[in-house]
Amino acid sequence: MFTLLSIIAIGFFLGMRHATDPDHVIAITTIVSHQRSTKRAALTGALWGLGHTVTIFAVGTAIILFNLVIPVRLGLSMELSVGFMLIVLGVWNVIGFLRSMPSIPRNAPGGDTEIHSHPHRHGDYIHTHPHSHSPQEPPLVRLDRSLGSIGAYQLLRPLIVGVVHGLAGSAAVALLILASIRNSSWAIAYLFLFGLGTIAGMMVITMSIASTFRLAGNRFQHFSRWLALASGLVSLIFGLFLAYQIGVVQGLFSTHPQWTPR
Repeated sequence: MFTLLSIIAIGFFLGMRHATDPDHVIAITTIVSHQRSTKRAALTGALWGLGHTVTIFAVGTAIILFNLVIPVRLGLSMELSVGFMLIVLGVWNVIGFLRSMPSIPRNAPGGDTEIHSHPHRHGDYIHTHPHSHSPQEPPLVRLDRSLGSIGAYQLLRPLIVGVVHGLAGSAAVALLILASIRNSSWAIAYLFLFGLGTIAGMMVITMSIASTFRLAGNRFQHFSRWLALASGLVSLIFGLFLAYQIGVVQGLFSTHPQWTPR
């Protein structure tokens, strides 16, 4: 009984610690950098944790029950997906910052076009971006405006990001469990508790991030926008670093790749 309780406690608290991994925090920060509601931020963190847990539990259980061996290139590719995702999230935040810059009149081919800003509300997220009545509006702006008003769009982002992170970390978590817990049932129970701990840890993190951005935004005008830009740049740089490490240093694109799940 003591051993089972130890597994439950260790699984839950290691899951909470797992939520604080740098790539997790950077990714979720780019998502909640515009959140002002702690409840909404907690939901975002819970969705990230749910996506992460579902993937970890599914892949980890398969590894535990069927002794699956993940090929080196597949394992590296799963980790590379995290790098690509961080790059996309970073670019997304940087573009959002640029679009929220104060409007300036500029000359466009064929005449003068005045660019002006309009506020938009997407749930608890309010932002402004330059807008023109010219038909030459970029497709990315039209796409973001169309999807941004859909509630499911805001909820799917953290869920998908959590799934990608779960894919990258599932092999390492499962192998760690196999090395420590010989009983398959207990190992699967550990995975479940690990997932619950990850959800709880990420909810705490996202609420803290949202509170920080809200406090900064209330005290210093436009400062929260610069924090959002900083989180985007960090995500972009860290994603590029991960891609370089996996693709070049670990040799994903070479003839002899090397991979150690961690």
